[in-house]
Amino acid sequence: MCPNSLRRTGDQGEPAAASGAAPRYAGLWIRFAALAVDGLLFCAVFFPVTRLVKGVWLMSPGHHRWTSGWFIFDPLCLVFLLVMFVYFAVLEGFFGATFGKWVIGLRVTRAGGGHPGLGRGLVRNILRLVDGLPALCILGIVLIVTSTECARFGDRVARTRVLRLTR
Repeated sequence: MCPNSLRRTGDQGEPAAASGAAPRYAGLWIRFAALAVDGLLFCAVFFPVTRLVKGVWLMSPGHHRWTSGWFIFDPLCLVFLLVMFVYFAVLEGFFGATFGKWVIGLRVTRAGGGHPGLGRGLVRNILRLVDGLPALCILGIVLIVTSTECARFGDRVARTRVLRLTR
């Protein structure tokens, strides 16, 4: 099980592993809080862009370019998905945190410590597709909750971990 509440942390706002103390892994709910902050940031950008491009704040199936049964697609949605992927991969890879992780006090690191780099950031975020299986991120949730290092599939393959910072 994810032992995040039992770990000692480092000093001066560093990941615990960087200060020599045992790492304090970020559990499910704190990671969800960071994702919620990122979601609010996306809403603050995407809703006004949708309003400018489509003339509505929130798109219904009738506002999408292609609709056929359950299949709904619009180029604007594809642009938003690409922006979100680049946002997570680049910020986590180079800086170790998205805005949401930074606000909440989390950091993505290599399993042994240090910045993940762009390659690991790309791998861990491409594998969000696997963590999302079969639906509603069930695989990722189960892996985070049952892992001693609170690592989802993308973290395991990319050899990254999400740590809580000290304040």
